[in-house]
Amino acid sequence: MQSHHVIVLVDHLVLADQVASNGGAQTAVQVIGFLLGILTIVGMWITFRKAGRHGWAAIIPIYNLYTLIKITGRSGWWLLLFIIPLVNIVVYLVIMLDIAAAFGKGTLFGIFGLWLFPFVGFPILGWGQSRFEGTPLF
Repeated sequence: MQSHHVIVLVDHLVLADQVASNGGAQTAVQVIGFLLGILTIVGMWITFRKAGRHGWAAIIPIYNLYTLIKITGRSGWWLLLFIIPLVNIVVYLVIMLDIAAAFGKGTLFGIFGLWLFPFVGFPILGWGQSRFEGTPLF
């Protein structure tokens, strides 16, 4: 009966060793993700200020989407479209394209800089030479 306990103990030690060996990589990915999130928020904060909005809106989860929608000149009701699965992806892409146009940037910047890699695009808008030219809808 004691050999069974030894086998179970060895199995637990092997499992613990495997978890510990993967923990370092997981922690590194989490730290990188956290830093990219902070970079996005700071870039969004400065971009909001350039657009004449409150910078702190970048740190409030749903309100930051509402602020992005208002910067584009669209109705606040567009926020409800984020509830619909798959439609929310298209709506976010449209908003990012409008944000890019509002700052004088093109479609490729909207897709790659703001939609796919916001941790690159928002700091470029915030700290770069681009100016808020107004909403492209009006």
